[in-house]
Amino acid sequence: MIRPSPVPNADTRPYWEAAERGELAYRQCLECGKAQFPPGRVCRRCRGETLEWRISGGCGTVHSFTVVHRAPTPAFAAPYAILLVDLEEGFRIMTNLRHGDAAGLAIGSPVRIVFEPSDGGPALPQAELRS
Repeated sequence: MIRPSPVPNADTRPYWEAAERGELAYRQCLECGKAQFPPGRVCRRCRGETLEWRISGGCGTVHSFTVVHRAPTPAFAAPYAILLVDLEEGFRIMTNLRHGDAAGLAIGSPVRIVFEPSDGGPALPQAELRS
């Protein structure tokens, strides 16, 4: 069974183009400096409209996580871990743990974001544990 894939639009196209290159793109508000993720047209802190695209180094730490033992559909192979990751640039991303092996995973664990091809859609972010 094929898993659902995101559909890029005009607002998110630069993000998905960076993902295909293996890069994590986000927007930075030039008025207040707040990192924006997911990317949007307006700053969520100051409502400024002057934002530019930047590339994250992809390194962060686990803020929280859960392990899913019963998948909602057969398209998802359980068990798998879903993480909230605090990136060094100051934004948070929700993603899966690559290969689903949650042994050794803990809040505060260092991770890096990598991209993997999806089932017929754009490359998707995944977290890998760093040592």
